[in-house]
This record gives sequence, structure tokens and C-alpha cells, in this order.
Amino acid sequence: MVFSSNIFLLYFLPAFLVLYFVTPNRFRNYTLLLASLIFYAYGAPDFIIQLTASTILNFFLVKFMCKAEKQSVRKLFCGISIFVSLGLLAYYKYGNFTMENINAIRGLYGREPVEWMKILLPIGISFFTFQSITYTVDTYRGINQPMRKLSDYIVYIMMFPQLIAGPIVRYNEIAGQIEHREHKWSECLQGFYRFVIGLSKKILIADVLGRWVDGMLIEDLATLDTATSWIVIAAYTMQLYFDFSGYSDMAIGLGRIMGFSFPENFDNPYNSASISEFWRRWHITLGSFMRNYLYIPLGGNRCSKPRMYFNLWVVFLLSGLWHGASWNFVIWGAYHGFFLVMERLFLGKVYKRIGKVPSVLITFILVMVGWAIFRIENIGDCWTFITRLFSFDFASVRHIGDPHFVTTLVVALAFSFVALFGFGKKMQKFVFYTNYSGWQHIVVWIVAMFLLLFSIAALNVSSFSPFIYFRF
Repeated sequence: MVFSSNIFLLYFLPAFLVLYFVTPNRFRNYTLLLASLIFYAYGAPDFIIQLTASTILNFFLVKFMCKAEKQSVRKLFCGISIFVSLGLLAYYKYGNFTMENINAIRGLYGREPVEWMKILLPIGISFFTFQSITYTVDTYRGINQPMRKLSDYIVYIMMFPQLIAGPIVRYNEIAGQIEHREHKWSECLQGFYRFVIGLSKKILIADVLGRWVDGMLIEDLATLDTATSWIVIAAYTMQLYFDFSGYSDMAIGLGRIMGFSFPENFDNPYNSASISEFWRRWHITLGSFMRNYLYIPLGGNRCSKPRMYFNLWVVFLLSGLWHGASWNFVIWGAYHGFFLVMERLFLGKVYKRIGKVPSVLITFILVMVGWAIFRIENIGDCWTFITRLFSFDFASVRHIGDPHFVTTLVVALAFSFVALFGFGKKMQKFVFYTNYSGWQHIVVWIVAMFLLLFSIAALNVSSFSPFIYFRF
């Protein structure tokens, strides 16, 4: 089940909200737990048992870890917990990738390929794996106490708003909210508005751009002219942002309706003046996870410069591999790691000298080229596309011929860069972070209902389009 579907918008969500708010406060976690199990089972019935079983196992492993008196025993249980979580992720996400590469190597030596049964990828496995790791490690570090109730822990791992594609929520950020949370109607309305904004970003912008991009990328990439190639990658750049940030908005909005405060996941990333800044603004909760649970344990920047550069490369190689079991994702991670190192060597000084706007433009171009690597899995096709970007072939410029697509792309670009200007920042602050007065609620409610109805109408005349990050 996905948020941008009729079954969720017209049936599941209304039924859940009615049941949730008629349930007494002390039992609402059970209502949320039941709804989350149904939500996941609807989309991945074959994996609900594995997910639930691994969650229960991790709960008790952490319990045993905390009860152990010897530090060596605590480390053992912590290690087992992390091993179970990462082991499941490695098996489901990288099993096929590993066997494909083993057979490729065997083929080089003239040996027969090893036969294996293709492994299906459970949706959202990367996100709930990372959340279970944060709980284990933070409890081991003494940042938070272990949960008392198994049902509360399952709610933390499996609550449906952020189960499938984040944001990645550390337990200590919402521990108090799981045990007790207030439900204010003003907060519920703010959550509703945020959900509708995310839904609109997904259906009215990302899906429109995505259909055009998909149609262009199935053609012979070698025949694309330079201008069309840049339009394609610009459209995909906007599609990816509005798709993923739209999901995060919906998750944050749903959480707010239920009394949870989830962390922000995006902060105008295309306004960044460097790749380093981009990664502080893009998928913020993943960046925080990588920093706290990988980069810092490796030594972070409290070491020699060569080691620091090595740490950065390791983090981004693994970040690339986390996004998908394919070599293009590894290359994409290495690509970003390379520019992060270059910025620390000399590019950072160059950006300061040339100023904000040129730095933002250069960074945006670098990010778009990176998204080409991210989007086109076949390495040969990817290289062909990138060469077309820089071929300066303007002799055969194509006519786009789709005013709906062009208008949507222009709107997407405008919204992506509006925060560079003072009025844009004020507008975003008003929309996302304002406690509306009575008359403002009325106006915003009317706008939100219009967008919701328009999104549902657009959904019913378009093809099904799952969120891009569902497969990660």
C-alpha cells in the first residue's frame, strides 16, 4: 500500500483516523500497531512474519544486553543484534547482487553459473533495519533506556507513516511520544496540511515529470541532443526531489496528526553551494545516521587528513550501496565522495571566492550529473547519456511538445530555488512552521481541500506510480 493510492486515501486512512481517535488514549498505540501490520501486510504479505519476528528478537536481545553485568556480555548481545539486522538486510538486498557478480567472475574463467532462486526485496527493509540499529546502539551507549513494552517497540519500528521510506527516526527523538503524546486539533490540522502538500508534490509534480522522463530514457540515448539531455536530467532531478520530499512531508504530516514529531528530512537541497552542504540538506536523517553510526566510529575528522578522506570515501561508497544493489549506485557514492574530498582539498576555497550564486549553479550541475549515474543502471548507457550532456550537439534540438510537462518542470524549478530569496524563505516558514490563526486555518483548509481533490482526480486518470525510494 502506498500513500498515493485510492485504497489508502479513500479507505485505509479515513478508517484508521476514525478508529484511532475514538480509541482511548492509553490504547491508541495498539490501534496504530494493528493498522501498521495491516498496512505492511497489504503491500508485502510474504514478509510480514519475518519483519515481526526480527523486531521481536531484537527487542529481547537489547533487553538481555541491558541486564548483563559484564561489559563483554553487553558487547556480545549488541553485536548479535546488529548482526541479525544487517544480516537480514544483506541477504534480502544484496543476495541477488552477490550471486550475479559471482557468476560473472565464474564466466570469465569459463565456468558454469551457479543457479539460485531469485530473492524478493521486502519493501522498506533499509529503513526499518537502520531504525533497529539506532535503538540497539543508542541503548548500548546509554543514550536511552530500553523499552519496557514489546508492543511499544514494534510501534516504533513498524508505524506505517515512516515504515516504508523514512524519515529514519532515532528512538531517543520520540521515546516520550510513544509512551505519552498530546493530541491538539491545531496540530492535527497542521499535519493534514503537510500531508496534502506532500501528496501534491508527488502526484501533481513528480509523477508528471516521471512519466516524461521514463518515456525519454527508453529511447536510444545516443540520439539525444545536448539540450534534450539536460532537460531529461533536470526533470529527473526534480522528480526525485519532489517524489522523496513529498513522501517525507506525508510521513511527517501523518505523524503530526497522531501526535508524533518526526525529524525533517529535506532543507532545500538544491540551494546548496557545495556537495558537503547538499548532503546536510538532502535526506537529512540518512546523513545523520551515517555520521553517528559509521563516520564518527571510523574516526571522523579527528584523525590524520588521509584517514579522514578515507573515512569519507567509505561512508559514501556504503551510502551508494545502501541505495541499491547495483554498481551504478556504488559509482554514484564514489562520485559524491570524490567531490567531498576535493572540497576539503581546494574546491571549498574556490566556492568562497566565486560567491554564492555561481557555487549553487556549479553544485546543481554536479548533482544532476550524479543523478544520471543514479538513474541509469546500465553503466554503458549511463556513460552514453553523460557524453550527450557534454557533446554540445544543438543541431538536432527536439521540440518537447508537451505544455503540461514544461509547465510542471518550470513550477518545480521555481519551488526548488525560491528559498534562495528572502520572500521565498518567508513563504516556506509561513506554510510549514506557522501556528495559524482562526481565519488563516480557514483559508489554508480551503486550499488544502482543493489540492487534495485535485490530486485524487489526477491520481484516477494516471497510471500507478510507487515512490522511488520504496526499492531502497
